Amino acid sequence: MLLEKTFVDTITYRPGSVILYPGVSDMLYRLQSGLVRVHTMDDDGNGLTLRYVKPGEFFGEEALAGFDRTYFAEAVTDSTVDVINPALLSPEDNLEVSTHLVRILGRAYESIYRLVGKRLKSRIASELLELGQTALATPTADGAIMIYATHDELAAAVGSVRETVTKVVGELAREGVISAGYGKITLKNPEALKVIAQQ
Repeated sequence: MLLEKTFVDTITYRPGSVILYPGVSDMLYRLQSGLVRVHTMDDDGNGLTLRYVKPGEFFGEEALAGFDRTYFAEAVTDSTVDVINPALLSPEDNLEVSTHLVRILGRAYESIYRLVGKRLKSRIASELLELGQTALATPTADGAIMIYATHDELAAAVGSVRETVTKVVGELAREGVISAGYGKITLKNPEALKVIAQQ
């Protein structure tokens, strides 16, 4: 657990609030609660989700090495964030952050593999399963998992465009694996989604 002396502040952000912009970075951040999306944009203004930050995870790690930030960090849900001074981290704190970085690197490798080696349907299935483990998910009365996410957000996460994602979501719905409504997707058969994610 990070020592209290490293904390600068604890801030709560509303959904859609931009926490970090590209530029100079000097603080490290840890999510207490909620969900944060780390994303970037290309020259045409198309967004690409790099990763989601879950409670207990860090972001803004480039401050540890004095590098400039190249991405945005945005609150997806109501999110409480600890602001941490990296200069005050103890050896134990640094080990905690290093362990986090190893996990994030592993997830980045998996994401690259999915983008390069998996078809879009598999990538969407993987993303839906991952979102089902975040603050965007809520159980329904019949025990299914409902995710609050738009087709645009899915497209940004899987490296595609909304129109193509909409077609694949429709295909998954026709197969009975999910059901889709405006801004929400219900995982009706997670086990089938896992099979599709591995294809």
